[in-house]
Amino acid sequence: MAAGGGLAAYGFGVEPFMRLVVRRHAIHPAGWPSGLSLRVAMLSDLHAGAPFMDEARIEHIVERTNALAPDMVLMPGDFGPSCRFVTRVIPHSDVARRLAGLRAPLGVYAVNGNHDWWEDRNAMRQGRGAVTALARALEAEGIPVLRNQVMRAGPVLVGGLDSQWAFGADDGAEDLPRLFGQVTGDAPLLLMAHEPDIFATLPGRVAVTFSGHTHGGQVRLFGWSPRTPSRYGNRYAWGHVREQERDLVVSGGLGISTLPVRLGVPPEITLATIGG
Repeated sequence: MAAGGGLAAYGFGVEPFMRLVVRRHAIHPAGWPSGLSLRVAMLSDLHAGAPFMDEARIEHIVERTNALAPDMVLMPGDFGPSCRFVTRVIPHSDVARRLAGLRAPLGVYAVNGNHDWWEDRNAMRQGRGAVTALARALEAEGIPVLRNQVMRAGPVLVGGLDSQWAFGADDGAEDLPRLFGQVTGDAPLLLMAHEPDIFATLPGRVAVTFSGHTHGGQVRLFGWSPRTPSRYGNRYAWGHVREQERDLVVSGGLGISTLPVRLGVPPEITLATIGG
């Protein structure tokens, strides 16, 4: 009984709020240019809102990320609270201003997550093609939010797919044909997709896919998550996945959703070293 109580106390009171780890992955994609090495930091599922993810916590995450000296920072969505236990919502403008402190020579990029849609009634009413309030706030601070778009970032292309759950599970705002219509040349393509399920059907043209959404299941025991918001269960729950010479990195995320608990999946800054 005492052991169970201690585990619960840790899961509710320590791991979600007091821990922050750097989860490192070394990735060697098929066809990656020889001699090109990139350090890509991923910050996913911030879920800003006091007391769990307050302003000081965001600033600490930014500081820790900058200390890693990444070449690029990717933020694949879910910036708002999405937890009924939040006692103070932090305005998107305040969150964006703090994230604007991120430093990376090849840029900082973001996409919408499902909660960035769900928590924006105006965008939900307007439907596909709407610009979420979160996207406007980030772009006002100079952070591009890629909505089925591709941008050049030095030696690579960065693509951003809009949320596949924007209007409910499996009812999304993603547009793969539009995104791939902007891919030209032979530069490697790094793709952000908030939900990882799209990876199962992506072509080999994508060098590495970066996703969040799952929080690693938020509770993970002996390498297994009892509940994962994915039709594939634990297949794309967390970490580096390699299938048919294609690479996916799924972040365990930084914040919490639904319940203020984490166990076995501490909040993480994900750092992928690609090539080299």
